[in-house]
Amino acid sequence: MMNDNLMKALVYEGPKEMNMREIPIPEANIGEVLIQVERVGICGSELGGYLGHNSLRVPPLVMGHEFSGEIIEASEDSKFKVGDRVTVNPLISCGNCSDCKAGSPNLCVHRKLIGAHVPGAFAKYVTVPEGNVYHLPDHLSYEEGALVEPFACAVRISRIVQLTAFDKLLIVGAGPIGLFVLQTAKVLGINDVVVLEINPKRLEIVKELGGIPVSSEEQLKNYVTDRGFNVSVDAVGLDSTRQLCLNMTKPGGRVVFTGLHAENSELPINLAIRNELSLYGSFGYNPIDFELALNWISSRKVNMEKWIQNEALENGSACFETLIHDPGKIAKFMLNL
Repeated sequence: MMNDNLMKALVYEGPKEMNMREIPIPEANIGEVLIQVERVGICGSELGGYLGHNSLRVPPLVMGHEFSGEIIEASEDSKFKVGDRVTVNPLISCGNCSDCKAGSPNLCVHRKLIGAHVPGAFAKYVTVPEGNVYHLPDHLSYEEGALVEPFACAVRISRIVQLTAFDKLLIVGAGPIGLFVLQTAKVLGINDVVVLEINPKRLEIVKELGGIPVSSEEQLKNYVTDRGFNVSVDAVGLDSTRQLCLNMTKPGGRVVFTGLHAENSELPINLAIRNELSLYGSFGYNPIDFELALNWISSRKVNMEKWIQNEALENGSACFETLIHDPGKIAKFMLNL
């Protein structure tokens, strides 16, 4: 029988090694709440951590930063009460540095990510600063609550690049972020969004979401008019995909890099100079992005539940392997206890 002071957790203990363990239940400090996790998604960045390719995730570690749950402990003066359904912005910033004061807490030098710098939500319970917690509307499911975090990344991308209905958009990669950028573009009124992806099942999702599915660079060329796309988004992060985005963007266009697979890349910088391309990095989100993502999901402007598969936390390691080798038509695994 499990000790009352222990909880089940999926612990990353080394490359391709994740095991269920019993670890101490965290204690909420002043200004924090204790949340019972109901749903937690697996993020692409965590796949890199699982493979040992991500320097932010050092074993032993409880990963998990896309989550929703129920408040089970809060202070008397908290705006939350026991039983509240919530979703969480997992990016913790100091609030005092120049970047935080300038409205860019995602660039805070002291920033910490739940599930990377501090224990995350691949566990029964997790502690969270109260300021990072948002009430989940009654009509939203826990699955939708856990999708707010990855959707906030897509909202951030659209805001950084000032995406408009007049832009011709290319998205490289139909993982969750790429699919969310597609949905953001549709909300903003962009009718023709081309998405390049090698997984045929993911291309089916693209088509069902109203995008134009493309499976190869050769096929992509059929959609290049007026010297290229106004905006290209690399949601993969490989040398080849980053270079492709630069090459497919028209003079004066904008390129967003958000995929993190390759640490370094050789890019055609002279092309960027001569074509006066604007290059953007997009990391995480700010509170306004998170709040807008929650609002859009709440108003049913975007949804991915159709392509979500729920699994028990105990099956987490197998889910990681599936995502790495053949995710099929699964856009996101949600784990639960």
